[in-house]
Amino acid sequence: MMLDFIETSGADIESAVMRALSELGVTRDQVRVDVIEEPLRRPLGLGTRPARVRVTVVSRPTSAEPVASVSQPQVPATPKVIAAPPPADPPIADAITASVKPPEAKPIPAVPRHFDADDEEHDASSTPAELDEEADMSTDILRTLLAHMRIKGEVFARRAEINKHEAPHWILEIRGRDLAGLIGTKGEMLIALQYITRLIASHELSRRANVVVDVEGYKARKEMMLKRLAKRMAEQAIERGRPISLEPMPPQERRIIHLALRDHPSVTTESVGEGDRRKVTIVPRKGQPH
Repeated sequence: MMLDFIETSGADIESAVMRALSELGVTRDQVRVDVIEEPLRRPLGLGTRPARVRVTVVSRPTSAEPVASVSQPQVPATPKVIAAPPPADPPIADAITASVKPPEAKPIPAVPRHFDADDEEHDASSTPAELDEEADMSTDILRTLLAHMRIKGEVFARRAEINKHEAPHWILEIRGRDLAGLIGTKGEMLIALQYITRLIASHELSRRANVVVDVEGYKARKEMMLKRLAKRMAEQAIERGRPISLEPMPPQERRIIHLALRDHPSVTTESVGEGDRRKVTIVPRKGQPH
């Protein structure tokens, strides 16, 4: 029995289409191609998502017409329903594929940006009802991700204590045993988990979801340490009468330094450098005694 359509995947759209043509035994001008998913390179080394297409036969060659050969090498037959991403991807990537609907179902809004003093967010704050909806949605998503990762942990949502420069938001804290792997080196795994949770929640809500994901109070402890560092380095900058540059930091940590010294009467802060080498510089205000 000849298939009328098939769904295939590949590293890019063209590869997926050529695989489908080979399986159906038709040429490009005899089919209609619908793109189900564009290929996507995931952040922070979490692998890639292949392109997925549906190829539908709109006309068959007659018996007198030879079927043109496909220029690409023949590939093994693939099942009609394409499996999850390659096994090389970690469980988080599987969770994304299982949780996010195809792009045509609902457009994905822009991903929430990280705050920096020279790149402030100007979005209006969410209403209390929207904040509650973001918390409920993000909690369910985070629990689903943990289940896909086979990690036993409870998710507790609480309103964040904020200062006058921060927008209201919720903190989703994961508690359990042996959760160090969720934090990763320098918190990179935790950053990735928060990014994915926000991305899926933003997709489902059709707006930016601003939630913070923490593991056993790791970020709270880190914030306290950075605030103490900011105060100590500000005192040194004032005493020496010259700018002091801190070590390169990710955006979330630079944000803490900027906010900690935002209202300081004797110093200002700025971010300098590019990419992974971007750092905070603490600068004494003019006219300060030293």
